[in-house]
Amino acid sequence: MKIYLDTIGCRLNQAEIERMAREFRAAGHELVASAGEADLAVVNTCAVTGPAAADSRQRIRRLARAGVPRIVATGCWATLEPDRAAALPAVAAVVPNPRKDALVPALLNLPPERFDLEPIAREPIPGSRARTRAFIKVQDGCDNRCTFCITTVARGPGRSRPQAEVLADIRAALRGGAQEIVLTGVHLGSWGRDLTPPRRLRDLVAAALRQTGVPRLRLSSLEPWDLDADFFALWEDPRLAPHLHLPLQSGSAAVLRRMARKTTPETFARLVAAARRLIPDVAITTDLIAGFPGETEKEFAETLAFVEAMAFAGGHVFTYSERPGTAAASMPRPVPPPVRKARNAALRQVLEASAARYRARFVGRTLTVLWESAEPQPEGGFLLRGMSGRGLRVAARAPENLWNRLTPVTITAAGANGLEGEIAAPPRP
Repeated sequence: MKIYLDTIGCRLNQAEIERMAREFRAAGHELVASAGEADLAVVNTCAVTGPAAADSRQRIRRLARAGVPRIVATGCWATLEPDRAAALPAVAAVVPNPRKDALVPALLNLPPERFDLEPIAREPIPGSRARTRAFIKVQDGCDNRCTFCITTVARGPGRSRPQAEVLADIRAALRGGAQEIVLTGVHLGSWGRDLTPPRRLRDLVAAALRQTGVPRLRLSSLEPWDLDADFFALWEDPRLAPHLHLPLQSGSAAVLRRMARKTTPETFARLVAAARRLIPDVAITTDLIAGFPGETEKEFAETLAFVEAMAFAGGHVFTYSERPGTAAASMPRPVPPPVRKARNAALRQVLEASAARYRARFVGRTLTVLWESAEPQPEGGFLLRGMSGRGLRVAARAPENLWNRLTPVTITAAGANGLEGEIAAPPRP
């Protein structure tokens, strides 16, 4: 059978779709790059915002128009609105999140034990989703109750995958050629708390560095209250990417309280200062919400000033979107949509300016880049595009195709869309 896989939203969804790809291949099925070739499509949907839910529906409709005879909808939006998902054209099944891990054996009518063997080598999903880095799911669900977040409703309570399973997945990805491993979860920093005996994320990271030959290890989003200065000692290993994504959401203490976030601007700033002391030139990126219910002009001004002071290396700004089932959806004094949009633009402007300043500091320096694409040039050679350990986008020209290779690059220019550089000679042994 020919299978087409699609995913919307977070890195955790990407990790899950990659796991499904391995299981379909292990059962002898073929993954295809074009929906028009597929006998079956699986769509891992998202519901974090209203636009993400709409995109999930549009993807399913697009697959149906492409002629896919059977579509399986799974993920957060399909879990929250199963009847709407089932009513979409060509949808043959809706698999909610609690049953997602068993999706492939259930579809193929195979016992789950069929997939309990050592994982086969990971291969990139064909087509535009071919990736040089592998996303490894280490935990699911969340016990926080942030008032804006629908993900905790869709994903359920936090639960960790055993360390041995995670390390086995990492080794499988490395056998498949992945040069970067990204550890991901809904609440990544909570990994291990529910295990017996309890563990900590730093234990898992240390084990991955110690027990596998991973060339580069990256951590996805980390809630700031899960970290302390001791955590940053892990970066003594140069294979750990010097990039921390710390969701702030707001720089106003009052708004953070309404969001039920377990941090304050002051504690967040102290954490960032500690990270910068212990990890040279660390890239710190963030998430922000514009127009949360009740956000006053004064509170927004506090956020804008705080974001400027933090000098982030980049980030994402989300316009607040009411999600039914969350506490924030019924809060008083909603911010008018045009004001939300304007605040979003103002925050983006500040983030883009600080990101440009961060990129500029690397001109003249050498960074190690993982090349994610190699475009042949009419005059010969290749235009390479890739990512450094700090999450900086880099472009360079080379006489050979260096796709999925880590190479040193001397940065020659910084622009609005990233950095430009020249391939540097590797250091002599």
